[in-house]
Amino acid sequence: MIRDNKIWNADNGNGTYTNPILYTDYSDPDVCRVGDDYFMVASSFCNAPGLPVLHSKDLVNWKVISYAIEKVPGEQFDKPRHGCGVWAPAIRYHEGEFIIFFPMPDEGIYVVKTKNPWGQWDEPTCLYAGKGWIDPCPFWDEDGKAYMVSAFAKSRIGFKSILNLCEITPDCLQMKDEGKYIFDGTKENQETIEGPKMYKRNGYYYIFAPAGGVKQGWQTVLRSKNIWGPYEYRDVMLQKDTEVNGPHQGAWVDTPSGEDWFIHFQDVYAAGRIIHLQPMRWVDDWPVIGEYEEGEQAGKPVTTWTKPNVGGSFEAVSPAAEDDFTTDTLGLQWQWNANPKDGWYQLDTEKQVLVLHAVKRDADSITNVPNLLLQKWSMPECCAVAKLDLSELQDGDVAGMMSMGMTYAALGVEKAEGKKRICVIHGEQHFSNERATAIDTYDLMEEIKGNEVYFANIVRRVPSTEYNSDGPYTFPIPAEEISLAYSLDGVNYKEMISYPSKAGRWVGVKHGLFSYHEGEGKAGNARFEYFKYTENVI
Repeated sequence: MIRDNKIWNADNGNGTYTNPILYTDYSDPDVCRVGDDYFMVASSFCNAPGLPVLHSKDLVNWKVISYAIEKVPGEQFDKPRHGCGVWAPAIRYHEGEFIIFFPMPDEGIYVVKTKNPWGQWDEPTCLYAGKGWIDPCPFWDEDGKAYMVSAFAKSRIGFKSILNLCEITPDCLQMKDEGKYIFDGTKENQETIEGPKMYKRNGYYYIFAPAGGVKQGWQTVLRSKNIWGPYEYRDVMLQKDTEVNGPHQGAWVDTPSGEDWFIHFQDVYAAGRIIHLQPMRWVDDWPVIGEYEEGEQAGKPVTTWTKPNVGGSFEAVSPAAEDDFTTDTLGLQWQWNANPKDGWYQLDTEKQVLVLHAVKRDADSITNVPNLLLQKWSMPECCAVAKLDLSELQDGDVAGMMSMGMTYAALGVEKAEGKKRICVIHGEQHFSNERATAIDTYDLMEEIKGNEVYFANIVRRVPSTEYNSDGPYTFPIPAEEISLAYSLDGVNYKEMISYPSKAGRWVGVKHGLFSYHEGEGKAGNARFEYFKYTENVI
């Protein structure tokens, strides 16, 4: 499955695909079809740019084409607020416009629009200001009225497992009222029901919503002839005997040929929430998702399956992951650890390097440094390497490679008193009252000569030793070992730290590059020549 410069691709090249279609943390996906094109959005939390927009022609092969927001709304996101920010979005196409609804659990519900998803999106507008409203999805009925279905975050509002419906103006700029609760999962054996997506078919209003929790839940569908209910429901996809735990939040999408499909995520702990594609069919006006036996109401996730019939075949592609810094823009895989500021970087197109300016550090931990340049893991095992030119480092600068997760580590070069030494920074994040804290352990290692150093971040899958038995199914918890190494010649690497991965708080592990400055002296620059994937170097 690891192809094309070691990047994950699910297309088997023979008319079939193998799940997951994206081994990348595109959390809480939603998808819409416009003609022959499919568009996906996902959560992005405090990272910027935010709200990644992906495009596909066949539902299997996806590329990031833009971000819907350049910055997370609010000055508070000028510093990292891990796990906060942009949560589960919904994307729809209505009257010539692409419209994304996205929640921020501490701030409210926002709407952003464009007529060209490959280009610039409008500035977001706030539809609802307040805490605790999450997972909004718009819906336009045949009579022209518009609605929003949404859920609630207990951590912000004190309760969960409730779905709410309210009427909004068709332009999505105002709520007519706060609506009413239309489904109470606590009374219907659907605890933690959330992530609702509303559709209409054959006179029924449908709400697709996961329940039971992210790591051990299932897919539920509600239906009613009246948009306000009452709603009946069924469980339509369960884990059963598969390895796909908690098949969670996603989107129903059809093809021009009349097929129905469902895209959803699976939480695989440290790697985050990866994306699956399931066949879907209708039986007695109820959807059944995945593989199923005749007479069953709920299917199970498939592994390898026939690709969607989209009227043609398309090139096997994957979201960008490598960058040689030869163009005047960063690759679309990159996100900052917080809202970016002018002066953090430049792309030297003549020398073909990324220049990361050593921004003065005022964070307590490296995990809270805003100008970390990061990207998501794109496969279950990998070796990412980067080359750093040290010639413009100044005393007080520290630069190198970072692996950012609940457990984290950075391997870099510190320059002080004219000398350059390898340093290792590591620790573990802790959450309390929705705030992340960490205390760095800083180890200063050997001195190095010369102005070139290579870094490697190696991720290895290791046998699972723990099991999740909180829900209806028991399954092994995925485990990885993360290592950071350096080399002075690009061939012989020395491992400096290795540690087990740990599941994050809604966010998967990311890795990338950093450059910061400590002290009062003049700051310098870190010049990175590439970030690429290769065979394991140690």
